Amino acid sequence: MNARVKKIYSIFWLAACILLSLVGIAAFIFLFIPIINVFWFIVSPIVLAMYQLPAVYLYWRWKRWKARSLDTNERQES
Repeated sequence: MNARVKKIYSIFWLAACILLSLVGIAAFIFLFIPIINVFWFIVSPIVLAMYQLPAVYLYWRWKRWKARSLDTNERQES
């Protein structure tokens, strides 16, 4: 892949991470805010974290790919 395609690919993955994070927050609000009580107030950080797991996983994969890509570029330049 050339540098331009890699940059577009990287931006796509970062945008997907942000979108998944926003969808997780929206799903949490849509599902749990209408039925909020003391129990859900206490458990809500755990539930919100579970809804954020796909975004965190995708972000982790993006960072690994980005680091590997930068490492490969440095090797090719040397």
